[in-house]
Amino acid sequence: MGGNVQQVEFVTEAPEPRALDVDWIHGSPSAKHNTDPDIQVHAYDEHTFILRQNMAINYEAPFLFLLFGNARAVLIDTGATESAEFFPLRRVVDDLVGRWLAEHPRDGYTLLVLHTHAHHDHIAGDAQFTDRPQTMVVPADLNSARKYFGFAGDPDQVAGVDLGGRMLECLATPGHDESAVTYYDAHTGFLLTGDTVYPGRLYVEDWAAFERTVDRLIAFADTRPVTHILGCHIEMTNEPGVDYPVLTTYQPDEPPLQMTVGQLRDIRDAIDEIGDRPGRHPFPSFVICRKDE
Repeated sequence: MGGNVQQVEFVTEAPEPRALDVDWIHGSPSAKHNTDPDIQVHAYDEHTFILRQNMAINYEAPFLFLLFGNARAVLIDTGATESAEFFPLRRVVDDLVGRWLAEHPRDGYTLLVLHTHAHHDHIAGDAQFTDRPQTMVVPADLNSARKYFGFAGDPDQVAGVDLGGRMLECLATPGHDESAVTYYDAHTGFLLTGDTVYPGRLYVEDWAAFERTVDRLIAFADTRPVTHILGCHIEMTNEPGVDYPVLTTYQPDEPPLQMTVGQLRDIRDAIDEIGDRPGRHPFPSFVICRKDE
């Protein structure tokens, strides 16, 4: 297609905060009544998609993110189920890529697969992409992530991933998991925080690292126009301080996925309130579960 490829002009300053009042699939009272798709796809805009895995497939029901740039797309996380028969992530992603390329034709378009961290419910679908042409899957383990982003030499740096006119800023954010990475997308203003920050149970493996991470995210958000903080799960109910039990597969009264910088500051205040007390600590929009170190 030569040099006549139409380049998308991505927003790089002051992104418009679009509404995210999505009716997410949240499971069914029984398996036989489940009519939800295996994967829900929400188009935030024509270049940005949020996916949620069906709770009938896996109770974790993680969220995944597919972002398109001029040169390549990135899939952030691959869900909680390996089998393409039960969790057809590759088919859904291929369909979305094909539709995007039909609107924005170009040759040599590639897919990059990254992760928010290395826990199984965020990497299980990796195998569906290992034989996909023009695809790079970056393993989520600590050494692989550090090497790819350059965090091995300087864990405090802000790394960049260029999708072609759309740059992601990437931060090492340990605490929940040592390999955790947070992504900022200037086009949407999304801060993608994985399992570090979301409306649910924030399991903290390394308390000191978690405290540093939250401080760093607040400082980062103070210098960027953050529209939505998006983690990878919803586990809270609409009742402040009350979460759904672990293994729940039907959550009819969920709060929104998106959180705010104000709620990020609430997490920081909660850290101070918890102090050196391990255990489970509920707050209105999240629960902090501090490991006994």
